[in-house]
Amino acid sequence: MIQHIEDLSFETEGEVTIRDLSEDLGRIAGGSGVATGQMLVFTPSSTSAITTLEYEPGLVKDLPAALERLFPKDIEYGHEEMWHDGNGHSHVRAAFLKPSLVVPVREGRPALGTWQQVVFIDLDNKPRRRTVMVHVWGEPSGR
Repeated sequence: MIQHIEDLSFETEGEVTIRDLSEDLGRIAGGSGVATGQMLVFTPSSTSAITTLEYEPGLVKDLPAALERLFPKDIEYGHEEMWHDGNGHSHVRAAFLKPSLVVPVREGRPALGTWQQVVFIDLDNKPRRRTVMVHVWGEPSGR
């Protein structure tokens, strides 16, 4: 078994910035030497998330609207009583969406559906510099 670890870093705009990671993950898997295995994609943040969706303009608009209906910004959050930083909704949203995703690697590529992309979602209320940790492991090519 072999392993490969790589980080992605980028700037976000905050308030539900959605970034398609699929091309980066394909490059990382392809360069990892893993033919068959798994890829863990993780955001070390309590106000961001990793998930899948069809990355197209309608859904990129629908997801923030759905999050606002489910976890509105303008209601009271206990987090605000302690920190007063205006991002209680960001923490709750991230807890429901989750910080990581495991994707199978087959033939040296992430095994995603035709209309499925892996996305990073920044849920915080201000722009941030973000890091996504990627860990690929499995059996090497030619084995």
